[in-house]
Amino acid sequence: MIRLFLALLLLAGALRPAAAQSLYMPRDIKAAFAKGTRAPDGRPGPNYWQNRARYDISVQAAPPARDIRGHETITYFNNSPDTLNQVVMRLIMNIHRPGAARDADAAPDYLTSGLVIDTFKVNGQGRPAPFADGGTARSLPLSRPLAPHDSIKFGIAWHFPVSVESGREGTIAPTTFFLAYFYPRIAVYDDYAGWDRLPFVDSKEFYNDFNDYNLRVSVPANYIVWATGTLQNPKQVLQPAFAKRLQQSMTSDKVIHVATAADLAKNNITAQKPTNTWVWTARDISDVTVGLSNHYVWDAASVVVDARTKRRASMQAAFADSTADFHDSVKNGQYALGWFSNPANWPGVAYPFPKMTAFQGFADMEYPMMVNDSPQKDPKFGQFVQDHEIAHTYFPFYMGINESRYAFMDEGWATTFERLINTSENGAAAADEFYKKFRVNRWINDPSSAQDLPIITPSSELRSGYGNNAYGKPSLSYFALKDMLGDALFKKCLHTYMDRWHGKHPIPWDYFNSMSSAAGQDLSWFFNNWFFSNNYIDLAVAPVSGTTITVQNIGGFAVPFDVAVEYADGSKETLHQSPAVWQANPKQATLTVAKAVKWVTVQGGIFMDANEKDNTWAQR
Repeated sequence: MIRLFLALLLLAGALRPAAAQSLYMPRDIKAAFAKGTRAPDGRPGPNYWQNRARYDISVQAAPPARDIRGHETITYFNNSPDTLNQVVMRLIMNIHRPGAARDADAAPDYLTSGLVIDTFKVNGQGRPAPFADGGTARSLPLSRPLAPHDSIKFGIAWHFPVSVESGREGTIAPTTFFLAYFYPRIAVYDDYAGWDRLPFVDSKEFYNDFNDYNLRVSVPANYIVWATGTLQNPKQVLQPAFAKRLQQSMTSDKVIHVATAADLAKNNITAQKPTNTWVWTARDISDVTVGLSNHYVWDAASVVVDARTKRRASMQAAFADSTADFHDSVKNGQYALGWFSNPANWPGVAYPFPKMTAFQGFADMEYPMMVNDSPQKDPKFGQFVQDHEIAHTYFPFYMGINESRYAFMDEGWATTFERLINTSENGAAAADEFYKKFRVNRWINDPSSAQDLPIITPSSELRSGYGNNAYGKPSLSYFALKDMLGDALFKKCLHTYMDRWHGKHPIPWDYFNSMSSAAGQDLSWFFNNWFFSNNYIDLAVAPVSGTTITVQNIGGFAVPFDVAVEYADGSKETLHQSPAVWQANPKQATLTVAKAVKWVTVQGGIFMDANEKDNTWAQR
């Protein structure tokens, strides 16, 4: 009897209308909603807060010596209602230490001695340099607790060797470095998890507060520096002719060669002092990065990113002159910045920063106002990579995504935007084939258990399933929702979500709730289906009965599909079905047509099917 009762309960649950479902919510997330920092309609709650800091950073580099030295002042503001007895500092360069936690093996050229703290002060008072034991996230007890709405100041001097092997950062060439994650920083303290203590494992990415930065980079004469932010002293670090070219590029649609290979050969581009200090500022942004070289050429132009105000953004590129595809970087970047910013396109939000720089490295990696991309033999693939990294401007930099835990909140969107702009650049057929090849095929044809874990699974807990859960699967969910809502409503919902959380820290439930409230309908059934299940994509056509066509959803995902039909009289038509057909019954959908059917096939397009053998039925 007990087994029968349980079976009936399970059956009742399976047959309960999907719209009545609620979204699973972990206990720490529930607590945030209970405290009023998150609202059920997807807005920041009335008690929402977030902390921030002001960084004054000075860095010295003198390639080919790999020693990087810096000192910084961090003024950290506690906007939370909590008294903080400690802070957590991120020392990401310790990822290079032997024995550091990583998701992949490290070659000898990747390994270094890590970051060394030389001096350390708290509110002007010196104390023994902490964190000698290494690690990328370390707690620092405070002798005087930091009260709500108070601030604390840290003074830190440090040094580390740039790794010989360049990944996301490191040595590009003996006289070319890319510096990312290079300065000690305060970890995020948020309203749902407290201090972010996740180790940096060199595969997961960003979670940073929105801060203000003053950055000074000192290098020898004839070295050019590119960095996040706005260059404050071009006339002091560049010879007049080159400072003028840079200034001209700020309003030029045409690509200007600020520094050519011939110019570089003359060693007269920068001020001819033993050391030049390049000064940059960036406000309300989540990070800064630096590229420097004495042999990279420099292209620049600009593009209007806000048609209403005529505001322009600078697009720049730094690369070895022999790198063929990078000669198109500025032109491609102008197109991307303009396309993403155009209200008629996606996301249709004006590029929020004054500049973007494409720096030739090896990472294919995004940073605020910079991308570190590798050379490509196929120029179209090079453009594809750059488009993807520039698309990250919106997720995670326009919105402060916790990518370390929820990578689908930014990688999934960059993957989505990459297909949309690729359609504009190369046509729908080419873009779709590209998307299927690089984003869907690897998942749908891999039946491993790890590949079908729910998308909501924290990224920090994933290894083999990380790529599909971060990129292809969530992107497909966004396209499925776009199909179901239609472009106009989907864009309204997306913009509502982005407007609410611009400059803040959204979590998945803020996305789910914002989309539902903006759409004016409960989309919980859809989000449950896509984000909280082990579903995959596999449709099948059941034997047709007269004029009734039944499509079975074996894999379970609520996907759109086309039903191509040939009737007994020889006529043909294609019937599009949105994901809404799965709301009432997620297991099968029934279509009634007007005439007897001779042949029918289900076509998924980018929603590739795990088993296409049962996608067609023909009358015998």
